[in-house]
Amino acid sequence: MKKIKFRRPYRRPRMRKIPIRAMIPNMVTLMAAASGITSIQYSSQGNWRFAIFAIFAACMLDGLDGRVARMLNASSKLGAELDSLSDFVSFGVAPALFTYYWIMEPIAAGSTAESYKGLYWALSLFYAMCGGFRLARFNIMIDDENRRSYWNNFFTGLPSPGAAGLLLTPAIWQIHTGYAGLQNPVVGCVMLVSMGVLMACPLPTFCAKAIHIKVKYLPPFLLVAMFTIGMLISQFWLTLGVIGLVYFSSIPVCFVAFWRMKRQYEAERSPAKVSV
Repeated sequence: MKKIKFRRPYRRPRMRKIPIRAMIPNMVTLMAAASGITSIQYSSQGNWRFAIFAIFAACMLDGLDGRVARMLNASSKLGAELDSLSDFVSFGVAPALFTYYWIMEPIAAGSTAESYKGLYWALSLFYAMCGGFRLARFNIMIDDENRRSYWNNFFTGLPSPGAAGLLLTPAIWQIHTGYAGLQNPVVGCVMLVSMGVLMACPLPTFCAKAIHIKVKYLPPFLLVAMFTIGMLISQFWLTLGVIGLVYFSSIPVCFVAFWRMKRQYEAERSPAKVSV
C-alpha cells in the first residue's frame, strides 16, 4: 500500500535582515534626487541662485553615493537603478525646466518671442529625453564584454552631470556679470540642442575615475585644488563659470586623445608586416 504524502503548507520566504550600512548609499542617492526636485521648485519661482545651488548639491551627492557604497561594501542592483533615476531627475529634468523658466522670465506677454514658447518647451523636452537615453545606454554598456580597453578611460557621450553644468553656464555667467543679454531664448535654445546632442551621440569624453596623477605632479595638483576650493568660497559664481568654460574646452582635447589611444591599440594588435 502506497504511503500518502502530505504537502507542507506554503510559507512565504522570510525577509532577511538588512544592515543599516547597506541603506546609507541609497539614502545619499535619494538626497541627490531630492536636491534635483528642489531645484525644479526654485526654478518655477524664478529663484535662479538656489536652483543652481540645488543642482550643484545633487552633483556632489551623485559623486559620493558610489564611493560610499564601495567603502561600505554595500553595492546593489537597487542602488544602481536608484542612481540612474536620480541622475535623470537631477541632471535631465531639472536643468531642462530651469532653462525653460529662465528663457521665459524676461519675455513680455504678447511679444514675438512669447509666441515661440511651444518651441522652447519642445527643446527642453528634447534635452531631458537625450539625458534619459544617455543614462539607458550607459547602463547597457556596463556589461558589454566586447568593449575595447581604451574606452575604459572615456565616457560614451557627455555625462549628464557635465551636460547639466554646461547647460547652466550661461545663467551662471549672467548671475556673475549681471549681463541680461545672456538670458536670451536663442542662447537657451542653442544650449539645449547642443548639450542634448552631445549626450546622445557617441562622443568620447574624459572619465574622471580613469585619470591618475603622477607622484611628481601631486604637489602642483594639490595647490590648484586648494586654490579652486578657495575661489569657490570667495567667488562662487565666477569659479563655476570658469570651470564650465574649461570643461567645455576639454571636449576637443579629449577627442584627440581618444583617437591617439585608438590608433595605438589597433597598431599593437595589427599583424606584423612580413618583408619580402
